[in-house]
Order: sequence, then structure tokens, then C-alpha cells
Amino acid sequence: MQWQSFRHISLLGLLALQLVDLGAGSRILAAYFFPTRSHFMMINPIIRKLVRQGHEVTFITPYSLSKENLGSNYKEIVIPQYDFWPEIKKLANTNSVIEMTKVSSYTYLQMLHVMGISNTDFVFEQPEVHDLFNANEKVEQYDLLLAGQFYNEGALILGHLFQIPIVTVSTFGFTNYYSQLAGIVSPWSYVPHGFMPYTDRMSLWDRIGNVAISGFEDLYREFSYYPKQNAILKKHFAKLLDRVPTIKELERNISVILLNTYMPLASARPVSYNMILVGGLHIEPPKALPEHLQKFLDESEHGVIYFSLGSQVRSADMPHQKLKIFLDVFGSLKQRILWKFEDETLPNMPSNVMVQKWLPQQDILSHPNVKVFIAHGGLFGTQEAVYNAVPILGLPVYCDQHLNINQGKKAGYALGLDYQTLTAVELRESLLELIENPKYRNKTKEVSRLFRDRPLNAMDTAMYWINYVIEHRGAPHLVAAGVELPWYQFYLLDILGLGVVLVITLMLSLICIKRKFKSIYSSMKKVKKS
Repeated sequence: MQWQSFRHISLLGLLALQLVDLGAGSRILAAYFFPTRSHFMMINPIIRKLVRQGHEVTFITPYSLSKENLGSNYKEIVIPQYDFWPEIKKLANTNSVIEMTKVSSYTYLQMLHVMGISNTDFVFEQPEVHDLFNANEKVEQYDLLLAGQFYNEGALILGHLFQIPIVTVSTFGFTNYYSQLAGIVSPWSYVPHGFMPYTDRMSLWDRIGNVAISGFEDLYREFSYYPKQNAILKKHFAKLLDRVPTIKELERNISVILLNTYMPLASARPVSYNMILVGGLHIEPPKALPEHLQKFLDESEHGVIYFSLGSQVRSADMPHQKLKIFLDVFGSLKQRILWKFEDETLPNMPSNVMVQKWLPQQDILSHPNVKVFIAHGGLFGTQEAVYNAVPILGLPVYCDQHLNINQGKKAGYALGLDYQTLTAVELRESLLELIENPKYRNKTKEVSRLFRDRPLNAMDTAMYWINYVIEHRGAPHLVAAGVELPWYQFYLLDILGLGVVLVITLMLSLICIKRKFKSIYSSMKKVKKS
């Protein structure tokens, strides 16, 4: 046993040395255009780690890290934040994010496509970015492009301009269109679309819905989203390049995709060599809490319920009748409630409730007295809750939140409620069920062990593969040949079409032969009669 432990530690030590040496001192261009602050919970830690490893990092970002004084090997190009909200309000017919529970998944997909196109065009118009594009010396200026994958496709042009390999960061984990992006087939029969409330165990009607939205997204990207993105590239780069590559051509240059997911939070499915699961990469060891929060948690005799709807959904935007439900239920409980609430002057607040505009979520969830996390089911919060073995009461609003909560319900570490039809009875019963029934805490501990049990932690895994791509000049051996196929060949539609043509041809031939024989038979009968 001691020898096995020593050998295990030695191997990890050698791997750690490899992580430090492999690709050390490389020049990395990082570009994340999409101004959604929550996504930078994954992007920023990667940037910090790369800088600490000794890489020279130039970061194009809407959110500055200058206050962190990362050092002389860090440079940033800060771009303005594009304001999506007018377009969202128009498409979704809503006045706040929390009202988007009413928005269909089809409308949400269209919204994201509009946001991706508008934001890309906006970023390429910024003078700070123009200076980078128009630099005289581009070849050998950088060794790698690190780009966001979330409707950030335009940034891939940087890989072409500087002739460097690309690693992308998928802050939202798996998604339907990764089939063609990675050159694999994800069966719609058991791989749920990220915006639908399904698991990998779908009924007939679920599978019909899954096929419908997955097919819709594929077609919409192929015939609407990609052509519009291509038009933006031509608009901004036609004078700079002899031939402007299409988005699909640029996507073929992606060497590795770092996905923000890990088992068992996502169901098993086909993956390619270059799809690397690093979910939970942003989670850090807990830090000391502010004194007033530490006291509030330590002195909670019956435990604490932590309530946060993330960075995009504001609890303060709830209508009065919904707020009353929460306040009435919270006031009836013996547990304390710590609530991320954007208006700290919340009236009629029970004595067992504390509200604050911002709360250190990871540090709070690691406290042993936290019994339940009321959450919207976002991926980062779900990972943090599972990592710290805290059961979840989900109130999903949009996007992948329904899927995340349903996955939690299936695995036994979450319950879910419909925000639109929520009642005080449902809320109270669900909270007490999670707190008083030990099966949820026990199941969450089991899932937490699975989520933590890896050959290498998430951050070191990401660093290994980033350095691997640099060391092996893009590592083309990782990329499946399927990325080079047009969509109709990828899904074998050309063979299916050929099969249909052959069947139709055979049927027509048989009909013609039958008619010919019938004509001959009729002629012979006439001859006999005469």
C-alpha cells in the first residue's frame, strides 16, 4: 500500500513538472467578445493560471483584470460591452430576465443568434481591435489563440490572421451543434438538447421534441446564422485578406475544446479526442468569510438556506406577489436564510433572513451549516453546490437551467419547482423535504465524490491540453475527419437521397415492366380472338 501510494505521488509529481515545462513561455492571444459576466468565471481563472505559468498573454475582453496586477507578461485590450437588452426585449417581449421563463426555447435560440451576430459586428468596429488586425507583423507573433466558444465564432478569424492553432473554451458545456464542430454524431434519441427539459431517458414525445429543436438549430445555423457571420467577416476583412474564410472553415482549425462539464452532471454521450471535460475549473479552496457572514452561518442552530439566482437573474425583479410567497415561507421556517438580493432595503423582511447585493457564493456553499441552495440551475452554481455536497432546490428560468435541474432530480441531489406557478405550499414542502429527508444529502455526497474523483484536477487538465496543442503545433491528430464534411455528407443525407432515388427508380421500372407485360398480354389475347 505504501509503495503504491509513493508511486502514485511520484507519477503526479512528474506530471506536474510536465505541466510546468510543456509550452512554458509561449505567447497566447485570448479573445472573448461575448459580454456575459458569469462566463468569465471560467475564462478569467484560465487567464490567471496561464500568466502564472509564465506565458505571455494578450487578452481581448470586455471585463478588465488590470486591478489584479497580473504582471508584465499580461496585456489586455479592453473592448466596450455591447448592450443586448433592447434586442432581447423586442424578441422576447419581456422587461426583465426573470420574465424569460415564458420564452420558448426556439425564441431563445434565435435571440442568441442575433446577439452573437450583433456583438461580433460591434467588436470588429472597435479601434482597439482594428490596431491588432492591422499589425504589420502577424506571423510568429503568437503561438496560440484561446477563444470563447459561446456565440464568439468571429474571434476565430484571429487564428487565421496570425496562423496559429486554436483552443476554445465552452463555458456552457455540451451543446447540440458540437456534432458537426467536433466531427462526431450525437444521437438525438438519448442526447438531450441543452435548452430542453429532458434527460437521457426520453419518452416518445420527448424524442420528437428533441429531434425538432435539434434539427431546427442545425438548419438555422447552416442557412441563417453562419451566412450572417460570414457576411460580417467579409465586411471587416475583405480589404485585409485576398480571400476571407468562412466560419465553418475557421472552425475546422479548432484543435481542442475545453468543456465546462464533467460526469455525472452531464449524461454519457459520444465525444471526440479533442473534447476535454474540465467542469468545475473555476472552483477554488474556500476563503475566509466576512465577519458578519461567518457569524450568521456559525450561529445558525438549525442550518442555513442559501438563495441566489445568479448574476443575470435578479431576485429584486420579482413581482410583489412572488416576493410575498418567499418571505412568508422563509418567516415560517426555523432555518436562517441568506439571500442574494439586489435591493438591501427589502421591506417586511423576517428576522431570520439576511439579504445582500453580492455574496461570496463558493465560500458560503462550503460552510457545513448550509443545508439547501435555492438556485436557478445555472451551470456554475450547480457545479459549486455538487462540489460542496449541498442539495439544490431549482427554479429554472431559461437556457440550460431546466436541463441541469432535471439532471439533478434524476440523480437525486435536486428538486425543481416552476417559478411561474409557484405556491407557498410547494416551496415550503420542497425545502423541508430537502432538509429533513437524509436521502438527498447522502445522494449529494455521493455525486460530489464522483464529480471530484478525477485523474487530474480540472485546471491542471486544461493547462495540460493548452500546452499540448502549443507543443504539438495544433495537434491535428486529435481532430476527427468529420469536421471537413459538408452537413449533408456528415449526416449521410447524400446516401439516403441516393437510396431514395434507387428505390423510386426500381419502383418506376417495375411499373413500366408491368405495363409492358400487360400491353403484350392484351395484344396476344386480341391475336387469339382474331
